[in-house]
Amino acid sequence: MSELAQARIQATTLADLLLTAADQYPDTDAVVLPYRRKTYAEVRDGAMRRARSLRALGVGPGDHVGILLPTSIDFVESLFAISMVGAVAVSVNARYKPMELAYVVENADLVALLTTDKIAEAVNFVERLRDAFPDLGKPQDALDLRLMNAPKLRSIVLYGTSDQPGFIAQDRFDGLHEQVDEDEVHLRRLQTLVGSYALMLYTSGTTANPKGCLLTHEAIVRNSIALADRYELTAEDSFWSPLPMFHIAAILPLVAIFAKGGTYATMLHFDGGEALKMIEAERVTATYPCFWAIMGDLINHPNFASTDLSSIKMMNANFAVQPPAVAERMEAAMPNTIYVGTFGMTETAGTVTTSRLNDTREQRFERLGVPLPGLEIKAVDPDSGDEVPTGEKGEALIRGYSVFTKYYKSPEKSREALADGWFHSGDLVSIDADGQVMFHGRIKDMLKVGGENVAAAEIEACLQQHPAVKLAQVVAAPDPRLQEVAAAFIELQDGESADPNALIDFCKARIAGFKVPRYVRFIDEWPTSSTKIQKFKLKDQIEAELAQEAAS
Repeated sequence: MSELAQARIQATTLADLLLTAADQYPDTDAVVLPYRRKTYAEVRDGAMRRARSLRALGVGPGDHVGILLPTSIDFVESLFAISMVGAVAVSVNARYKPMELAYVVENADLVALLTTDKIAEAVNFVERLRDAFPDLGKPQDALDLRLMNAPKLRSIVLYGTSDQPGFIAQDRFDGLHEQVDEDEVHLRRLQTLVGSYALMLYTSGTTANPKGCLLTHEAIVRNSIALADRYELTAEDSFWSPLPMFHIAAILPLVAIFAKGGTYATMLHFDGGEALKMIEAERVTATYPCFWAIMGDLINHPNFASTDLSSIKMMNANFAVQPPAVAERMEAAMPNTIYVGTFGMTETAGTVTTSRLNDTREQRFERLGVPLPGLEIKAVDPDSGDEVPTGEKGEALIRGYSVFTKYYKSPEKSREALADGWFHSGDLVSIDADGQVMFHGRIKDMLKVGGENVAAAEIEACLQQHPAVKLAQVVAAPDPRLQEVAAAFIELQDGESADPNALIDFCKARIAGFKVPRYVRFIDEWPTSSTKIQKFKLKDQIEAELAQEAAS
């Protein structure tokens, strides 16, 4: 019987997914970090307390609640708590700088924001929020904020031990749960439709500001269950992902293993040595490293060869888009592991295609799999819209249950992306005779920096705020660890001068570190066609320059 014939639709809300797992596997570890672990029963109880406190703050169905947290159990419980009251969780990139935070908080219409006083990877969220909202520290009621640049934001909850002006301290927030009966939360939970919005994640497009991508409960839960089924996960498995929890590629495996009652293993921030220790100690069975920046740090770590990785049955390795040496070293170290490839994005709740465990080695190593049951993908000519012949490159168009509903407050971009009932991804793919997909790059003006989508326009807009910059154009430069980094070509204002490092520092103060240009080059005359700057020539220039440096 085919996979399609065997598939059955399984859809519920995020909250009910957790409650079902806690009913069936109360004493199983749900989440494990190097410093802490919690069972399903404990995560359920923690999420319920937070949900009751959110209701006491007035958060209800359809409200948008931001999560500005590093990877943590706080993040997991907050995600499910928001679902329990029927609200929408807005996962905010923890690397965002103040200007980016201010934009997302206002654009997303957040009524509440959950953050922490813990400093993670040198990021102080309290300071960043105060920089984003200068009136936050002024005397006002923390239960009824009235910020000039975020008029809908009523409260900011501060997990941790400190008490900061303008923030609701955790002790106070936790105490609020006593004001709301548990059945009040259950009523809101049971009124939530599977077609209601569960998540909004901001994803960079070709415009200067990221767009809020709205996903329903059905999209994220059903896609996660389909992924777990494709990987044949069970309650006996532990699924390790080192990706930051604000990323769809972390939320997806989290929900996938919760759907089966297994254990989600992760870490506050990725470190190759700590990751190897954790995989060995926890006897991890499935892993989701995905990106070369992570894979490279694992195989190049001095402890890689001596670490017992024999428990790993399945690894989402994406060898088809990794340097060949990665596959060789991984397979030599773990010959009994089944390696798979994956293609997906935020707008599709994560995975669109991934390998079947019984696919041939060639397919799993050289392609990125076939669609999950219920999803379709085709490759079309970007200009004509006609489907291209088998094996030829075209834009990936996707449709099915997991495709996002719209970009928040961006009707024009939504119509453009969702034309004709298909999501127009802007990604260049080919599809072979077996339905196996291969990714060949992006049609849109985008970079992929260590797995993060970055719009060139966003970096260009930042650089062009500098008084010495007349015009900035950003292209992708190759990087051995992150795959791509930003390279900026700058035309200066007449009579102005600027130091490359000063421009880099200018960006560092305004945008997340992964977006900051690694290289700055000055230019007097742009390569152009009749009407447009030919960015591909700029890309060729920086690639040739770096290749020459590497060879010398």
